[in-house]
Amino acid sequence: MVFDIETVPDVEFGRRYLGVDKALDDAAVGQVMLARRRQQTGGEFLALHQHRIVAISVVLRSREAWKVWSLGDPAAGEAELIRRFFDGIDRFSPDLVSWNGSGFDLPVLHYRALRHGVEAARYWETGDSDQGFRWNNYLNRFHWRHLDLMDVLSGYQARARAPLDEIAVMLGFPGKLGMSGDQVWDQWRSGNVTGIRDYCETDVINTYLVFLRFQLLRGQLDGAGYESEIAVVRDALGREDRPHLREYLEAWNETP
Repeated sequence: MVFDIETVPDVEFGRRYLGVDKALDDAAVGQVMLARRRQQTGGEFLALHQHRIVAISVVLRSREAWKVWSLGDPAAGEAELIRRFFDGIDRFSPDLVSWNGSGFDLPVLHYRALRHGVEAARYWETGDSDQGFRWNNYLNRFHWRHLDLMDVLSGYQARARAPLDEIAVMLGFPGKLGMSGDQVWDQWRSGNVTGIRDYCETDVINTYLVFLRFQLLRGQLDGAGYESEIAVVRDALGREDRPHLREYLEAWNETP
């Protein structure tokens, strides 16, 4: 299961921790949080525990089908999104695939699950109840139950890391369409939750397609198997009526 999250500043935390004027609206509180971060680090990227999850999108390739969707509906709260994510792991124990999941997505999910009291026993299993998880679990950076493509492809070297968008484009896939991560906060404040979910879904498709190429690279797929899996994705997208997925397929078809 390939996954990706989108986040915004946790303004509720910001109000309490920074002691800002209660009369300030969310936009102003967010700006205070970002300004404080600039003073601390020179950049605006918030500490991971200060993020709030607003979308979780996944791609699932089963024996029968390929599917991309966002958890919950656009009105779902953060706690529900997180519960759905970890419930899926509890029920099915899927292998997870991400781009920078070890450095961002999973730590944010940890903090936010802690915030909401979400139980995730299967995810945290390391062999106490299931011996199969002793040598292959979600938590060990070098195990394969969670594959962080950015980590593995960079050889776990920070200076060798690359953005997903650039790798996707390098491989002939569309990359980001219509939005970027630094626009999510503005889109959230304008009420465009659907647009954020759509963006997250196209990002997770990019991750899945890079994953297929990685499977070819490491011999888990041969050339024919790779082309067959690519055809599965194209076919599934071709049957979609959701505009952002049709746009993605059109952009892919236009790629040289």
